[in-house]
Amino acid sequence: MHTAAKIIKYELHDVVRSKWVAFYGVFFLLLTEGLLRFGGGEAKALLSLVNVVLMLIPLVGVLFGAMYLYNAREFIEMLLAQPVDRRSLFGGMYLGLALPLALGFAVGVGVPFAVRGGAGAAGSALALLLALGVGLTFIFVALAFLLALGFEDRVKGLGAAVLVWLGFTVLYDGGVLLFLSLFAGYPLETPVLALMLLNPVDLARVALLMSFDVAALMGYTGALFQRFFGGTAGPLVAAGMLLLWLIAPFLAGLRCFVRRDF
Repeated sequence: MHTAAKIIKYELHDVVRSKWVAFYGVFFLLLTEGLLRFGGGEAKALLSLVNVVLMLIPLVGVLFGAMYLYNAREFIEMLLAQPVDRRSLFGGMYLGLALPLALGFAVGVGVPFAVRGGAGAAGSALALLLALGVGLTFIFVALAFLLALGFEDRVKGLGAAVLVWLGFTVLYDGGVLLFLSLFAGYPLETPVLALMLLNPVDLARVALLMSFDVAALMGYTGALFQRFFGGTAGPLVAAGMLLLWLIAPFLAGLRCFVRRDF
C-alpha cells in the first residue's frame, strides 16, 4: 500500500506536469461558463453539457489512457527491475491517471455553478452529471489500460481504442435501432432495458435524461425508462452495472499486467 501511494503521488505529479489535465479542465470550465451565460439558465446548460460529456469523456479516457501506458513502458520496465509489486504498480498508475482526469472534469464543470451559488432546481441533475462523468472517466481509463496491455503494437492499440469509443458512443446505438426495427412486432421492454444496461454510455445518457424529467418527450421508451428508474430496484441495478463496467476491465487489465513479460 505504501508503494502504491508513492507511485500514485509520482504519477499525479507527472500527469499534472504534462498540462493536458489543466487543458482538459479549462475546456470544461470555459464550455460550462459559456453555456451558463448564453444557454438560457442552469437546466438548459446542463442539458447541453450531457452530450459533450457523453462523447468527450469516453474519448479522452480511452485514447489518453492508452497513449499514457504506451509512453510509460520504459518507466514500467525500470520499476519492475526493482522490488516493486506489480499489483501496486498497476493500481498506482491507474489511479495516477484517472484521478486527475476526473478532478479536471469535476472542477471544470463544478466551479462555474459554485460561483453562481449552485444549479438551483437542477442541483440533483448537476450532482448526477458530475458523478456519472467521474464514473465514465474511471471506466474508460480501465478499458484503455486493458487495450494497451492487450495490443503490443502501439498503432493497433490506439486503433482499437478509437474503435471502442466509436462502438460505445455511435455504433451501439445504430445496432439497437436496427434491432428495434427488425423486431418491432414483438414485446421489447425487457430487451431494451437489457441493451441499455450493456452499454455504460447509454446507461449514463438515459439516467441523465430521466433526471431532467424529459420522459414525456421520449414517448413509450421514456415511460419505460421512467418506470425503471422511478422504482427502488432500477437505480440499484444501474449503479451495479456501472460498477461492474469499472471492475471487470480493471481486473482484466491487472491480470494482463501481472502476466505480461515486459
